[in-house]
Amino acid sequence: MTFSTADLVDEYGERALVCDTPLRHYGARTRFHGPVRTVSCLLDNGLLRELLNTPGDGSVLVVDGLGFVHSALVGDRIAAAAADNGWAGLVIHGAVRDSVALAGLDIGITALGTNPRRSTKNGTGTVDVPVGFGGIVFRPGETVYVDEDGVLVLAMA
Repeated sequence: MTFSTADLVDEYGERALVCDTPLRHYGARTRFHGPVRTVSCLLDNGLLRELLNTPGDGSVLVVDGLGFVHSALVGDRIAAAAADNGWAGLVIHGAVRDSVALAGLDIGITALGTNPRRSTKNGTGTVDVPVGFGGIVFRPGETVYVDEDGVLVLAMA
């Protein structure tokens, strides 16, 4: 990938919306980008798992777990399914688990942290609705860019 979030901020100015939430990298890819898809869910990854088992077509799934790290929303099996189904990456406002295994998967993954506890799998939440954290709103169809310096969205003009 030949982009840099710093260069995108310089080029696009206020159209480049930068996420202020500090997220850590867990997947093998530290640079990834693609169209935004979203899931909003609280301590329940059933809907997230279902979506990541469908073709991703290079999209980035932005998951708003409301910042809770009580249980992991993504582990090695869900992340492997996402990689196998062509998702470019995951931006998770919550926790992951199986961090050693995630590091070996060819997908970008950022999250607040880790927790070995599983989440529930009831399928509660919503898909493809605007979600906000870190001072910005992620809207389906916008483009998100992630690298070593941060996460940003290029807002639709």
